Amino acid sequence: MPRGIVLGLLGPNGAGKSTTMRMLTGQTKPTSGSIQVLGFDIRTESKQARALMGVVPQIDNLDTDLTVEQNLMMFAVLYRVPRGERHDAVERALGIAQLKDRRDSKVTELSGGMKRRLLIARGLVHTPELVLLDEPTVGLDPQVRQELWSLIDALRAEGTTVLMSTHYIEEAERLADDVAVMSHGSIVARGTPHDLRAQHVGERATEFYGPPDRLARIEESAKAAGLATRRTGPSIAVLRSEDASVDVLADLGDGTPRAATLEDVFVLLTGEVLE
Repeated sequence: MPRGIVLGLLGPNGAGKSTTMRMLTGQTKPTSGSIQVLGFDIRTESKQARALMGVVPQIDNLDTDLTVEQNLMMFAVLYRVPRGERHDAVERALGIAQLKDRRDSKVTELSGGMKRRLLIARGLVHTPELVLLDEPTVGLDPQVRQELWSLIDALRAEGTTVLMSTHYIEEAERLADDVAVMSHGSIVARGTPHDLRAQHVGERATEFYGPPDRLARIEESAKAAGLATRRTGPSIAVLRSEDASVDVLADLGDGTPRAATLEDVFVLLTGEVLE
């Protein structure tokens, strides 16, 4: 993974994203292979690697008995930030998370979005070289999710290297410089969102709706014409429709053209739908 980028691990629940994060942080032992993080072998030098990483877990594990500032100060101590630098480190983390006005608030007084921002700030208090975000916006409403997207985008702008697991397509498309598509514990494709779309599904798709027998006929006709398709419940999408001749599209019937998406890529490669 190159330094200074956001790499998104994209996949549904159970794909192996959180397991990958646990192996990278030494919480789960890999059954085979090897892992190098920032030049350290996780099997024998996990303590050195963890000291240079910031970890933002999927589950809220903030200390509810402490204030926002105290949570950050505690981690500054745990990460051995020098005593003379701790105040500035906490102030910087509060600024990144936009929580300076809530420094004296107890964790129980924070909204869900504020708690997630505090979790991210806590993972940044020691200025890590690598930040691991395990589904950072899971369970949050769209407005709060967009606030956190701005925070993550600011980290990238500062040159921080970020490994982010997610099962939100839009999150990967907006934030990730590089995307690794995961399914059943394996990476099945990797590249920029643009390159993945160009390689696997093209620029445009045409969506068709109707009863199952009509969708089955359209799928059969599209495949006979050499076009890949994607089934999505009450519809079927014909991919790379920009490559189809006018006659072929006319034979398929009335359809709705749309831009191809990263979700098309995922479903085509894995057969799974992200929710």
